[in-house]
Amino acid sequence: MLERNLAMIALFAALIGALAFVPALTLLNGVPISAQSMGIMLMLAGAVLGPKRGALAVLLFLALVALGLPLLSGGRGGLGVFMGPTIGYLVAFPIGAFVTGWIAGQFRAPMSLPAVLTGALISGVVIVNFIGALGMWWKLETSFIGALAMTTPFLLGDIIKAVLTAVITAAVAQARPSLIKQRA
Repeated sequence: MLERNLAMIALFAALIGALAFVPALTLLNGVPISAQSMGIMLMLAGAVLGPKRGALAVLLFLALVALGLPLLSGGRGGLGVFMGPTIGYLVAFPIGAFVTGWIAGQFRAPMSLPAVLTGALISGVVIVNFIGALGMWWKLETSFIGALAMTTPFLLGDIIKAVLTAVITAAVAQARPSLIKQRA
């Protein structure tokens, strides 16, 4: 079981990295939606793997970024990304994966569309953006309200990603029901 857990954690860390190479979709308001943040936003990792393994997959991904691999969208990597205004988001990502998986696990059907959508909306939209705003507040020396306002253009994209995560996870659960039993 240990080997399977390690393989799943590594697989999802790789998936998060690969999503950086999917071109961003730009909304009508001009805000780009990165596919990577859907994987990182922990929604997919937390929803499919469960809270612990989902958070570990994101932590592994962040460790690879810290080592200098250009795995963040835009080809960014290295310790410098942990010193910028996005530090709050980087800190929030493993928390968000854990919370998504935990909330979804509280439902009778943990990988169902309603379970994952609830977890993804609460963690991926509310918690990640709140912690992200804290990082911007600290690094940009703006007011907290100003930092929160900076997150608002991304809310629509985050909601779209939460819905996509729920649909993808429900489809995975239907195709591979054994994953539901292995969530930890």
